[in-house]
Amino acid sequence: MTHNGLSAKKLALTVAITTILGSVSSNTFAAEQSQSQAQESIEVISVTGTRRSLRSVAESTVPVDIITNSDMASTGQLEISQVLANQIPSFNYPSATLADGTDHARPAVLRGLAPDHTLVLVNGKRRHSGALLNLGGTVGRGSTAVDLNMIPTSAIKRVEVLRDGAAAQYGSDAIAGVINIVLKDATEGGSVSVTYGEYDTQMAGVPNLESTYADANGDLAFTTGEDRKVNDGATRTISANSGFALADNGFVNVSIEYRDNDSTQRSGFDPREQYDRLEDGSLDPREFTIDRYNHRFGKAELEDYALFYNMGYEFENALNLYSFGSYSNREGNSGGFYRRANDDRNVIEIYPDGFLPQIVSDVEDYSLALGVQGETGDWSWDVSTNYGRNDFSFGVVNSLNTSLGVNSPTEFDNGALVYEQFIVNGTASTVLDLGLPDEVFFNLGTEYRKENYTIEQGEEASYITALDEQGNAIAAGGAQVLSGFGPQSVTDESRHNIAVFVELDTYLTEKLNVVLAGRYEDYSDFGDTLTSKLATRYSINDHLSFRGAVSTGFRAPSLAQSSYRQISTVLENNQPFEVGLFPVNASAAQALGATELEAEESVNLTAGFIYTQGNFSLTVDAYRIDIDDRIVLSETLSGDAVAQILASAGEVNTDSVRYFTNAIDSRTQGVDVVLTYNIALADYGDLRLNAAANVNDTEVTHVKDNPEELNSLGEDYVLFARREIGRFEEGTPDTKLNLSAVWNINQWQTTLRVTRYGEVADISTTAEGDEYLDAKWITDLEVAYRPDESWKFALGANNLFDQYPEATVGNIGYSTFGQIFPYSPYTPYSLDGRFLYGNVTYSF
Repeated sequence: MTHNGLSAKKLALTVAITTILGSVSSNTFAAEQSQSQAQESIEVISVTGTRRSLRSVAESTVPVDIITNSDMASTGQLEISQVLANQIPSFNYPSATLADGTDHARPAVLRGLAPDHTLVLVNGKRRHSGALLNLGGTVGRGSTAVDLNMIPTSAIKRVEVLRDGAAAQYGSDAIAGVINIVLKDATEGGSVSVTYGEYDTQMAGVPNLESTYADANGDLAFTTGEDRKVNDGATRTISANSGFALADNGFVNVSIEYRDNDSTQRSGFDPREQYDRLEDGSLDPREFTIDRYNHRFGKAELEDYALFYNMGYEFENALNLYSFGSYSNREGNSGGFYRRANDDRNVIEIYPDGFLPQIVSDVEDYSLALGVQGETGDWSWDVSTNYGRNDFSFGVVNSLNTSLGVNSPTEFDNGALVYEQFIVNGTASTVLDLGLPDEVFFNLGTEYRKENYTIEQGEEASYITALDEQGNAIAAGGAQVLSGFGPQSVTDESRHNIAVFVELDTYLTEKLNVVLAGRYEDYSDFGDTLTSKLATRYSINDHLSFRGAVSTGFRAPSLAQSSYRQISTVLENNQPFEVGLFPVNASAAQALGATELEAEESVNLTAGFIYTQGNFSLTVDAYRIDIDDRIVLSETLSGDAVAQILASAGEVNTDSVRYFTNAIDSRTQGVDVVLTYNIALADYGDLRLNAAANVNDTEVTHVKDNPEELNSLGEDYVLFARREIGRFEEGTPDTKLNLSAVWNINQWQTTLRVTRYGEVADISTTAEGDEYLDAKWITDLEVAYRPDESWKFALGANNLFDQYPEATVGNIGYSTFGQIFPYSPYTPYSLDGRFLYGNVTYSF
């Protein structure tokens, strides 16, 4: 599992830090922040005292952002991922459309790394991942990640974002950082909130189709007008939260939320001929009447329900029982690629005018945590267990299986993806006197985690390919747009791991705070790993402190990455085609060079300073993250030679293949800057100013040599090439700047937020097809009025000035699908334009 480059440095660093740990305690292995210690970092707002508005916690040895409930309420955003993207400059939530299931569960990224490089906690406990594997040609391709938007904002007290590697404290996935979502815990009162909004926009660079006609040569021609105006995407949200006292020593806090989001339509018109020409060679008359806005390019139609609870009870013997849990459901509908009437994938008797196949989803998400805290002598301890399950069921409607001809159904049950996680965790902490200038906070514990990933078979018509008498495929098989999971895709894979961990925190001098952490994990499927961390903070005076950290980390390959198998439609270079994804142990993948996956390994470095003076705060943190053996999705391998290999392996539905591989090493470097200033304006209220900036650069430093199996097929077969490298290096903004001002005066609150997204690139297989998107300023504005303590009325606009990226046709020249899909899905902000909304909240 070692690598000659980064692994050697990682091993040396781990040994060095572990040696330091060993000199303090001979029985320590590794570390995770316990519940009792977590209270010190979770309750950071009470620690900062009068600097409640600070978003970076000045006392921390590593950078932490705090997003409060009031911060979230003033954004006008109804998804937690979008809230964080608006508040934290190193957090990005790219647009995803026409990306199969990813349209229904869009991934987000921290510091330009993969979505599964960020660990998500709820109340300090690991949240389960989603079952969906992101396979679309978008940012985060090849990842499985926590579906943050399953967690309603109405249930959240605050969000803490640790912007530093923390695998030594929390285990796998915490390479980019940690997001800890703290649930509301009030014992009384509550609120009911209703929000309605919709898009009112004009699509920059996308002309409206006025008429269709035949030109002098008898070919299709079009008259276009001004940029297309659209009013759609209505969003309705109803949420409620209430807290109740549980006897005299406990609480129950319950939140419910319902969201109903209509789809948006940002496609251009389809200029292709839709029907076969008549016998005399002239255009079919229907060409002039058909609706040429036949694709759906934009947000999916989504309907969400969520129920969350959080509870705690303190017994007379100082035992604290706590529990929290959730149930969420999402139903989604998104469009695929339109099949024209004359498309060979169409059955003209079923769809004489062609059809737009649509992917539907039914996602159920459960979680339950139960734990008890107590004290025994000088020790505080916490024992907990939690279970999480994400069930992502797929279907296809308004479609067909071409090979079944006129007997094909038009709706299909494609099967389901299911991920389950079960954790038992025990921690204990105390204060030790080791002869140092200050007492040492000592925390140790152990954790057992079991994971299970299943792929459930769909109905036969969703995946079958009908054959003729000679055994040849009659036509394209499987449900058009997304083939169902057949018997060969059925998967039921499990693994478990055991971890032991330790953490020490002390002041070596009055001004020097040092934290040491280490963690040892043993996985049943790929082996063991040892990670460690050293963090420190030195106070020059009451106003200026320096801080830094060095750590090693890892990310285990997800069960989905090691076992997923499916054939689907993907968009590459603006062209759709069918591609197969095979697990590394499949004969088809191994014949093309696939090998067993290993864990990713990282070294994280962070250094910065904190300056505070009265109501002013400034934090600057530079970071560098080196990752070896990153798990990525290979290039799509196709051609006659590949087709022969696939046919020999029994794969007849596709002539192309891809698989997961530890293909690259990368280096991510950047700087985070957060500045906050509170100003009292006397009779004119108070003003809170915030500026936060991120500069980020990712470089692919090494690409693994081509396997011999590919080299033998010729120089055109490359495991990981230009387009995928570009996705890592230029797919997220190189800079991002968040500026905000919140002005409170009497019963009014005005929130102005301006975000500058730096340049991103949608890299193609050739330089001629590269699409660069210039930096853009996006402005959000909300005005809220509180006539009394109970009521709040707000009106707002996100993307007030209706900004869009450059249209693809104008950016890189005309192309058929560039005309239909006018904007790049790599756009780091919403592709839907200006969003207007109103909100009414009643608090009690």
